[in-house]
Amino acid sequence: MARGGVQPRTTQPPAPIGSDTIRIGVLKNGTYEVVTLPMEVYVGRVLAGEAAPGSLPASLESLAVAIRTYTTTNRGRHGADGFDLCDQTHCQVMRTANVATERAALATAEQLLLYKGAPATVFYSASCGGRSEKPSNVWPGADDPPYLSVHDDDGCGGFPMWSAELADADLQRAFTAGGFTGTLRDLRVLARNDSGRVARLALDGLTPREISGQDLRMVVGRALGFQHIQSASFDLRRSGRAFRFSGHGAGHGVGLCVIGSMKLAAQGESAARILARYFPGTTIGSLGPRLSAAPPEKPSVATAPPRETRVVPPAPASPGAAPRVGAAAAAAPLAAATSGTATVSDIDAIRAADVQLTLPDGSVEERGVLSQLVVRERQALAQALGVPAPRVRLRVHDSTEAYERAARRPSFTLGAVVDNEVQLAPLWLLRDRGMLERTLRRQLVHLMVDGELPAKPAWVREGASIYFADPASSGAPRVVCPQDRELQSPVSLGALGDAFARARRCFERQVAGSRDWRKVR
Repeated sequence: MARGGVQPRTTQPPAPIGSDTIRIGVLKNGTYEVVTLPMEVYVGRVLAGEAAPGSLPASLESLAVAIRTYTTTNRGRHGADGFDLCDQTHCQVMRTANVATERAALATAEQLLLYKGAPATVFYSASCGGRSEKPSNVWPGADDPPYLSVHDDDGCGGFPMWSAELADADLQRAFTAGGFTGTLRDLRVLARNDSGRVARLALDGLTPREISGQDLRMVVGRALGFQHIQSASFDLRRSGRAFRFSGHGAGHGVGLCVIGSMKLAAQGESAARILARYFPGTTIGSLGPRLSAAPPEKPSVATAPPRETRVVPPAPASPGAAPRVGAAAAAAPLAAATSGTATVSDIDAIRAADVQLTLPDGSVEERGVLSQLVVRERQALAQALGVPAPRVRLRVHDSTEAYERAARRPSFTLGAVVDNEVQLAPLWLLRDRGMLERTLRRQLVHLMVDGELPAKPAWVREGASIYFADPASSGAPRVVCPQDRELQSPVSLGALGDAFARARRCFERQVAGSRDWRKVR
């Protein structure tokens, strides 16, 4: 249900806004089948996967607009995998459409939520539990547009109420799988955020020593199932050799509440009024001609492995134009690979370009794709920084434990540079979090700038890596720059995300006036 947070930048140019088709990666037996669907067919199928059973037309239509808007702003999220969005909870769940969902898709065809004339950044979840959440409380560093604020919602009425009792051994298994070390002795709520959800918990006996409520939901959900801790709105108490969670709501709680919209529709609210309630200040608009209700063409289907990447050649740059960091600026060795995955000769050329990869056994099929990505991003980042493209040694680990040993950092950091070698967490973990390209770009920037900034505080180097990996302005206010220990020894994923966001803002503030990045202090 629109699980994604801060939008990752893609390595493949997305289709233009208003494009009437979308490429979906459908996971089947461990591989992705890439299905190209007309936009409204896709919206109808996602409605079938995300809407509450028995939803009235107004509820379906409001969710259809949210789904179409989310699709538009996240198109290309899986660009490195050869498609736009997946059919899992990482993006939007897709199921077989029915008459009601198809009708709602066509009734709202081409309609988007707009903010200041552009597609809005929107989210939705199963139930906010009676109080909505803001993005930055879920995804540290995310922007908080005024239409995604913390406020009471009488639509869902606090439904559902839930409880779960998890044994010490089960929680220990979940934390171990999530990269934590040690033996769990106690679990306590330390703080709540302004929405009332759990912000931080103490993990006595484990390292890291703290975790956010949202991260706890993810760690437990991936290991034991998401039916246990359904949201971060919960109370917690010890119960013998187990912990009892009592909560309400389901999902992250940001944006449209699906259960709330269903109840509001039953009370006679229109789709427009429902959207105005959950996204105040936005407008419903269209960026293209309204589609007719004619039956859509049969979708085209192509089969692809889950990690195949189709490299798109870059558009010619304007004379004297500054390079766009992260754009598909393919290096010369990739010229022969622009029509598909790399061949043996392409990989040989990439090796000659001073890129050396060490991958786990059984990952041969990853080498060509990852090599192309490294060479392309190295080229674009070196141009943006005005430095020579460095030799790259990159090691991908087969487990979080192996990564932690090599990187000397917790697994939730995902990437690090140690002795001039890039260390990456397992690819499945990076892809599951939608962080492969972003993590790789950050570590490549570290290779290029750390030697130039050896005596600077850690936030300068980290801020540079985040800023140049994604140079779009954050528009954030002034903040207190993080201390070295916050970046080098983070206590939790949430704490690290907050430190990253502050480092980026501090760095951005100093380079905003065309200041040389080497002079940031």
